[in-house]
Amino acid sequence: MPILIDKQKIQELLSRGVDEVIDKEHLEKRLLLGKMLRVKLGIDPTSPNLHLGRSVPLLKLRDFQELGHKVIFIVGDATGVIGDTSDKDAERPMLDTKTIKANLKSYKEQISKILDIQKVEFVFNSTWLNKLGYKEIGEHAEQFGLGEFIARDNIRKRLDAGKRVSLREILYPLMQGYDSVAVESDVELGGTDQRFNLLTGRTLQKHFGQEPQDILMNPLVEGLDGRKMSSSWGNTINFTDEPNDMYGKVMSVNDGLIIKYFEYFTRVPMDDVSKIETDIKNGANPKDAKMKLAHEIVQMYHSEKDADVAEEYFVNTFSNKVTPNEIEQLKPSAYDIVTILIEAGFCKSKTDARRQINGKGVKVNGEKVADDSVEVKNGDVVQKGKRFFVKIISTKKTIYD
Repeated sequence: MPILIDKQKIQELLSRGVDEVIDKEHLEKRLLLGKMLRVKLGIDPTSPNLHLGRSVPLLKLRDFQELGHKVIFIVGDATGVIGDTSDKDAERPMLDTKTIKANLKSYKEQISKILDIQKVEFVFNSTWLNKLGYKEIGEHAEQFGLGEFIARDNIRKRLDAGKRVSLREILYPLMQGYDSVAVESDVELGGTDQRFNLLTGRTLQKHFGQEPQDILMNPLVEGLDGRKMSSSWGNTINFTDEPNDMYGKVMSVNDGLIIKYFEYFTRVPMDDVSKIETDIKNGANPKDAKMKLAHEIVQMYHSEKDADVAEEYFVNTFSNKVTPNEIEQLKPSAYDIVTILIEAGFCKSKTDARRQINGKGVKVNGEKVADDSVEVKNGDVVQKGKRFFVKIISTKKTIYD
């Protein structure tokens, strides 16, 4: 595929969903000259599911791909074991290789929802990192001072608070930086929380005689609870979520995130996004814009038909307050409401179940459950929140999440 030189697309590539570019002038010049660039993104398989927060750099990779550039997707099966604490306020535990392997099983399938996987250089960084010994690691470490590492905001805060920072954590930036050397990347993508790691790649490339990579950093986007979207916090909208659940999750986000989600999580033209923003400011109902957003996102990860069905389900269930026709069924081991909530996958523990009940978030046949002593019977419909329903039956037991 020839390199496409489209000034408008290049300007959007350098601005949409981008917080900072290093070195912007250099990168823009190379894009306008039509040089094929090797564009790198690494993701550690710390969770089996990719979420919309991850889609921001993945969509940026697609932008590069559509201009004809080479995409290198690095699965961090080696870095994932060590753990990146760039966005953490505490030491991240090491993961065992068994967990890493289990988590990454469907990564290629998940990223293919965004990228043309046939044109992606899909690699694992254990291929080169596991071959390094103390001699090589010492050489890499020699390029940096300890002060540079501990000057990072989150590390400095932990040290000032008397929290432990393990020497293992110092290894991670060296590993991510050497990834850039191994794949000879021209551009690396990553979140603003990874600034130090991304710059490490430039330093190591220079040390090994390569031209330092340019960097595109994307901002961190809030999840369902207003904090940064992260698998660690469970506030994510996952690529693998079922259409109805995905649609409902989008509809549950704060209205203030609508425009940001359109810009970062979709490729709806920015002119259209600006119009939606203007309409909301002029008094349009944000719910209508959010429904367009939810439909667009479900369509991206499933299909237009799935998006239509999910929208209909949402309207019937939540706007018209109609119990959905197709409800998952469950034969529980006991018929108290706490057991039902746990075995239906609606709550993680008895404490969580009681919290939901006390918060008036649980209903049986449309009536709010007053306390945890309630018993359900065959044929009852149990509901948690707005999106989760289960019908109690006396057939084969099935547990749903």
